[in-house]
Amino acid sequence: MTYAYDERIDGPLPTHDKAAIVRDLHALMPGLELLHAKEDLRPFECDGLSAYRITPMLVALPASIGEVQALLRYAHARGVPVVARGAGTGLSGGALPLEKGILLVMSRFNRIVEIDPEACTARVQPGVRNLAISQAAAPHGLYYAPDPSSQIACSIGGNVAENAGGVHCLKYGLTVHNILRVEIVTIDGERLTLGSEALDSPGFDLLALITGSEGMLGVVTEVTVKLLTKPQSAKVLLASFDDIEKAGDAVARIIGAGVIPGGLEMMDNLAIRAAEDFIHAGYPVDAEALLLCEVDGAESDVAEDCERVACLLRDAGATDIRLATNEAERQRFWAGRKNAFPAVGRISPDYYCMDGTIPRRELSRVLRGIADLSAEYGLRVANVFHAGDGNMHPLILFDANTPGETERAEAIGARILELCVAVGGSITGEHGVGREKINQMCAQFNSDELTFFHAVKAAFDPAGLLNPGKNVPTLHRCAEFGSMHVHHGALPHPELERF
Repeated sequence: MTYAYDERIDGPLPTHDKAAIVRDLHALMPGLELLHAKEDLRPFECDGLSAYRITPMLVALPASIGEVQALLRYAHARGVPVVARGAGTGLSGGALPLEKGILLVMSRFNRIVEIDPEACTARVQPGVRNLAISQAAAPHGLYYAPDPSSQIACSIGGNVAENAGGVHCLKYGLTVHNILRVEIVTIDGERLTLGSEALDSPGFDLLALITGSEGMLGVVTEVTVKLLTKPQSAKVLLASFDDIEKAGDAVARIIGAGVIPGGLEMMDNLAIRAAEDFIHAGYPVDAEALLLCEVDGAESDVAEDCERVACLLRDAGATDIRLATNEAERQRFWAGRKNAFPAVGRISPDYYCMDGTIPRRELSRVLRGIADLSAEYGLRVANVFHAGDGNMHPLILFDANTPGETERAEAIGARILELCVAVGGSITGEHGVGREKINQMCAQFNSDELTFFHAVKAAFDPAGLLNPGKNVPTLHRCAEFGSMHVHHGALPHPELERF
């Protein structure tokens, strides 16, 4: 349905008058559900990263693209900021609401529009759960490859916003490698289609630009994803090590030998013990580190690769190597890894999940650095990561009820990310920047680069109304952070500061 816009409501609100906005939106879209009572807003105060909490001014739950367009047109005319939210499983504060803004919740867009087994594609709305795509495609012998640990709950729209990955991204890629087309609505209510169902589309690669843009450029309303044929065979080897550096060396040997596993994951002793106590996956609790290596493909190729990988693991110093004997054991091995985050939550009142990426050759150096920082700050760190592509997830354990521990956890997290940058890595691999890592963007990029990012933002959203204050810091913030000087004292796009 298309909603006629009332020109009489144009013009910014001097103060974001909640009652006036609710009245206007109800008049404009009588069927739009709005939550504005304090008790109704509480569940939306944070995403999966619960270190930050902000109560939104109001929550909108549209059920049609027409409602999304009308709401964004209204916000654009009134100068009201909007934050889009999916399932709320994000881990960087990317969906953190604003006290003077509208939280646009897309959870009602939860329909799988079409499964095309011949084209190996699926058209889905943004509120569809990641795992639900594979479940719907399974009768056709197909599946959707990116599998974040939160795949049972996370939505595909959020996956696009954060460019999510998962334990199988080493071989099969991130979200950006597994989507063909995305439909978005811009802040002024225009519908855009980026990409196509063909192998390529003309013009600039705006599909890649929107993937990982964290809701700053547009609101996702539909996604066309690639589906893959289920491998004929998949086998998992579990290797134990008495030294975490040996496990890191094993990773380098496997990749260096030309074997590209479907998944190659590492956990340290603290994470191993937590996961085993929770899942009973059969993990070796006395090991200093373990590697999970999955190879998939044709039956004969998998058998050959398993033998090669086992030899490489032994040469790297593995103390024990186990091959999952059946599909149930394979699933248990992966269940331990995929539940590592909640498992760690059972041994600590709180934990802070980081997300940095490093060159594989620097793995041992960074792990030593994390151990040193753990000792310096007096906080335990459990290491869980996608070892094959260098994407680390240090989990910093703390107790928010102990004075000073939250601040120490944030400080050590910042130091870990800066260490990743120092060795040639990145401050994020798949969780996004959001609010959590915005200061570390100042360490990752120089002022010219950040100015360019703001120019891209301004091309889509000149007034800076979509998810302001996230992802890309202003140069003023970076000057305060102490890592760069503002050019000539000028701030590009100062309108982005006001929220």
